[in-house]
Amino acid sequence: MNANELLMGGGVKSAAFPTVGTCVSGRVVREPEARQQTTPEGVAKTFDNGDPMMQIIVQVHTDARDPQDADDDGVRALYIKGNMLSAVRDAVRKSGAKGIEVGATLTVTYTGDGEKKRAAWSAPKLYSATYIAPPAPANNILMGQPTTPAPQAVPATPPPAGVDPALWAQMSTDQRAKLRAAMGQ
Repeated sequence: MNANELLMGGGVKSAAFPTVGTCVSGRVVREPEARQQTTPEGVAKTFDNGDPMMQIIVQVHTDARDPQDADDDGVRALYIKGNMLSAVRDAVRKSGAKGIEVGATLTVTYTGDGEKKRAAWSAPKLYSATYIAPPAPANNILMGQPTTPAPQAVPATPPPAGVDPALWAQMSTDQRAKLRAAMGQ
């Protein structure tokens, strides 16, 4: 997390998969991040041999909104590990991509429960995933390489001094206006 993310409220809402059939889908809005898994108390998780248990965090812009949160922009964090990791890996490979890219569309669906390994544990959730790579850059047209049309760009307003341009690009028009007002601009 960079300083401006901390300043502007930090965390992104987590994607939730409460029931079989739940689907989370959206455009990837940030570079994926590899991070060590933690317990609910914040303790880093490791395997028996001491190696860290890792996960991939991907932020996607969804249609979901929390009616109790006026600032909810629909961005949800997918914590990709275990069975979800296998499903997403397979989807990315099927697309021909080399990894998850900003601008791609990622869809993850909770498809059912696996076999319980121990009585004290919950059955593992099973997932399916689809991945659609982002449109090719405009330079591919110049080089004679195939491409899909890129969406029309919306004219960007520059961020105020001291605001990270990447964070500014993710903000809604309303969030930008509130930030400018708070900064007296």
